Amino acid sequence: MTASAVQERAGDGVVVVLVALLGLAVLLNFVDRGAIGVAAPLMKTDLHLSGTQFGIAVSAFFWTYGPAQPFVGWLADRISVYRLFAAGVAVWALSTLLTGLAGGLAGLIVLRMMLGLGESCGFSGSSKMIARHVPPERRGLANAVLAAGIALGPAVGTLAGGAILGGWGWRAVFIVFGACTLLWLVPWFAAVRALPRSSAPEQAGSPVPYRLLLSQKALWLMGLCNATANFCAFFVIVWLPLYLTTSRGFSISTMAAFATATYVVQALSSLGCGQLSDYVIRRGHEEGTVRRRFAILGQIGMAIGVLGIAFAASPVAVLGWLLLTGTAMGIGPTMVFALGQIYAGPRLAGSWIGWQTGIASISGIVGPIVTGAIVDATGSYVGAFVFVAGVSAAGALLFQFALPPVRQIDWA
Repeated sequence: MTASAVQERAGDGVVVVLVALLGLAVLLNFVDRGAIGVAAPLMKTDLHLSGTQFGIAVSAFFWTYGPAQPFVGWLADRISVYRLFAAGVAVWALSTLLTGLAGGLAGLIVLRMMLGLGESCGFSGSSKMIARHVPPERRGLANAVLAAGIALGPAVGTLAGGAILGGWGWRAVFIVFGACTLLWLVPWFAAVRALPRSSAPEQAGSPVPYRLLLSQKALWLMGLCNATANFCAFFVIVWLPLYLTTSRGFSISTMAAFATATYVVQALSSLGCGQLSDYVIRRGHEEGTVRRRFAILGQIGMAIGVLGIAFAASPVAVLGWLLLTGTAMGIGPTMVFALGQIYAGPRLAGSWIGWQTGIASISGIVGPIVTGAIVDATGSYVGAFVFVAGVSAAGALLFQFALPPVRQIDWA
């Protein structure tokens, strides 16, 4: 084996470690943002928070998370994305840790806003590095690793946080989670130092005018597509536990088991569909077409799955439809990021995904409110499930008929 081949293989190994660390960061991202829900039973009482006050504290995360996405993406294309990502992780880890010391609503809101600001680097920074270091025929799996982190984060956070909550109280949940996230920085800096220098430089060329990015129809449509892919996932994360326990009458343990099974299947689906889409592309099929078709399949699967949950006649049927929904949810994040990376190319992947994710945050802001209003107005979750299915089906139509041809834009 030649020296260049050895160096190339070593470089590939470092990139694998880099992608694995990005996936772990996304997992910790969702563990930390969901910690407030795990701690809620004791925190809400201890801090004397009303239901409205607690809701405000939860929503404060999105006050900074969504608006900061475009700016952070812009930075990722202009400064060291590795340092930017590390800084974001440090901010969100410290805000999580300090939440364990919060004494009231005002401090909680400030720390939740800090958390949103820190976590805003997650997907734009990750996409920038994947577009830079991972070849197109392997990006399905690389993005699937991130999507698996999205799925496993709530499961890990719920299981670990519940154990900490029962043994040491709600403050320990935030302190332990924040400290674990800070430890992630140690292997990160080691992996970045080991990256081959030849893979780091950006595509040559003069800076792209920002107005050119914002004038792209595909950018805004991808943001809407991403929002429809997120809508069902946010609905499941926020409302599923309440639905299973109140409407279905399941015990807490049964609810936890069903929800965990859904997230595990979602993670496995992300990894499997990522690898399968890469395999199809390596066989000679056009990347954009493959990613788009997988995304459409995921949207249709979510629409069918949530309708099945709403009208299931038995606990076994509910579990079956949940597993289908989880499988479909696993496809979405993998493909929406891969599609955005195709349009943007390595040069503007950070800015593109920043805007795309910022637009998609509409689901996190509006979705829970709309769902709650439907439940309050009808006295049932059926209408909410039907609405979510309609959003998912609309997403399939957007992917199929609204998106322009999926290929890298000529930024010249």
